[in-house]
Amino acid sequence: MIQGLSRFRTMRAATLTKFSSKQLATLLRAYPPMHGIVEKADQVDALLKLEEIDLNSAKSIMLEFANNTGLEAGKDPRRYLWTDAFAVCNFLDLFHKTGDTRFRNLATSLIAQAHEILGKHRKDDTSKRSGWLSGLSAEQGAEHPTAIGLRIGKKLPERGKAELYDDDDEWDRDGQYYHYATKWMQALTNAAKTLNEPKYHAWAVEMAKGIHPHFVRGQRMVWKMSVDLKSPQVPSMGHHDPLDGFLTYATLDTIKYSGVQVQSLAPELDHLRQIMRGKDWATDDSLGLGGILCDAFRSFNLYLSTARLEFSEMTVNLLRASQKSLRSMLRHDRFDSPASRRLAFRELGLSIGLRSIVRLKVSLLDEEKASKFAESDRLEILNLVDGILDKAGLIGEIESFWGNTVNQRERTWTEHLDINMVMLATSFCPDGFLDFE
Repeated sequence: MIQGLSRFRTMRAATLTKFSSKQLATLLRAYPPMHGIVEKADQVDALLKLEEIDLNSAKSIMLEFANNTGLEAGKDPRRYLWTDAFAVCNFLDLFHKTGDTRFRNLATSLIAQAHEILGKHRKDDTSKRSGWLSGLSAEQGAEHPTAIGLRIGKKLPERGKAELYDDDDEWDRDGQYYHYATKWMQALTNAAKTLNEPKYHAWAVEMAKGIHPHFVRGQRMVWKMSVDLKSPQVPSMGHHDPLDGFLTYATLDTIKYSGVQVQSLAPELDHLRQIMRGKDWATDDSLGLGGILCDAFRSFNLYLSTARLEFSEMTVNLLRASQKSLRSMLRHDRFDSPASRRLAFRELGLSIGLRSIVRLKVSLLDEEKASKFAESDRLEILNLVDGILDKAGLIGEIESFWGNTVNQRERTWTEHLDINMVMLATSFCPDGFLDFE
C-alpha cells in the first residue's frame, strides 16, 4: 500500500517539478483538470505521513510482552483472550514485515498456549471441573480447541451458582465475552492467511458455530456467559456485539481454501442481520469508536470483495455514526487530562480505528476500487472520511502520550500493562490487525 503511494508521489514529482511555480500556476489556470492531479498528490503526501509505522518500537514491545506473559520459557504463562488476539496479529505482521521466524513461532506458540489454557477449565474452578470446556476427550479437544469458545482469562473464577451478583466483582470474574471471541476468530483467520494453515480458519468457523446459539437468543444477545456457555453471567447486550459478529462471520464466510470444507455461517448471519436492523451505532466511548471505525473499513473491504449492496450501505452508516461520535467525544476534550485520569487501551483503540480510516482513504484514491461504489455512496464516503481524518492528528498525540515512559509509570498503565503494551504496538504497526480479509 505504501509502495503504491510512493510510486505515485515519485511520478508526480518527476512531472510537476519540471515547471516553475509560475509555469505551474499558468498550467492550472489553462487546464483545470491539473487541479485534480495536484490535489491528489497533496493527499498522497498527507496519507504517507499518516501511514508511517514504528516497526522497531512494535518489535521491542512485543518481545517484552512475550517475556512478561510466559510465552517463552522461564515464567508462568499469563493468558487473556482480548490481549492475545491483538498479540497474535502483531506477531504475524512482524513476521510478514521482517521475515524473522521468531515472530512466526511466537504467533503459533501463543495460539497453542491460549487454547491449552483458556480452552480448559481453571485449576480453581468453582464447580471442580477439569479438562476442555467442551467436555471432549484430551485428544478430541486438541483437535477442536475452540468448539464452545474460550475463557476470558480474568483473575477470579466465575461466580458460583450460590453466589449473589456483585457488579464490581463481576468485572474481575471469568466467563466468556462474545466480543473477545470474535477478536480471536480474527486472529485465527489472520494466522491461516499469513501461514497458509487452513486449520486456523476452520477453528475460527467452528468457534463461531459453537458459541452463537448461546450468546444470541431471539432478538437479543448476552454480554457475558459462563465458561461452559450454560448460563448468562451478565444478561445485558453489548452495544456493538451484533455488528462485530456480523462482520466477522461475513468475512469468515467469504474465505475458501482448496480441499478444505467448513460449514456456512449463512444462518447465523441472517440471525444477526435481524438484530442489527435499525440500530444506531454512535458511541461516546473511545474504544467503541475505534471499533466502529475499524468496522467501517471492514465493511468497505467486504463490499469490494462481494459487491453486496448491504456492505456499501453499512460503510456509509458506520462512517456517519463515527463522525457523530467523534464530534461528541471531542466536545468533552478528554485528551488533555493527566495519565492518572485516562485509560491507555481505550484511547489506543481509537488511534487504531483512525489508522483504519487512513487505509480506507488510500483505497478511495485507487480509481478501480472507488468506481465499484455508486457515485452517491462514493462521494458521501469520501466526504465522511475526510471529515474524520481532520482529527487524524489524534493518532500521533495518543501514541506519543502513551509511549512516554513518564506516563507509563502511572497506575492506569501498570494495572493494565499487557493490554496497554499490545495495543500500543498495534497502533504503531497496525497492518496485522487491520488486514482481516
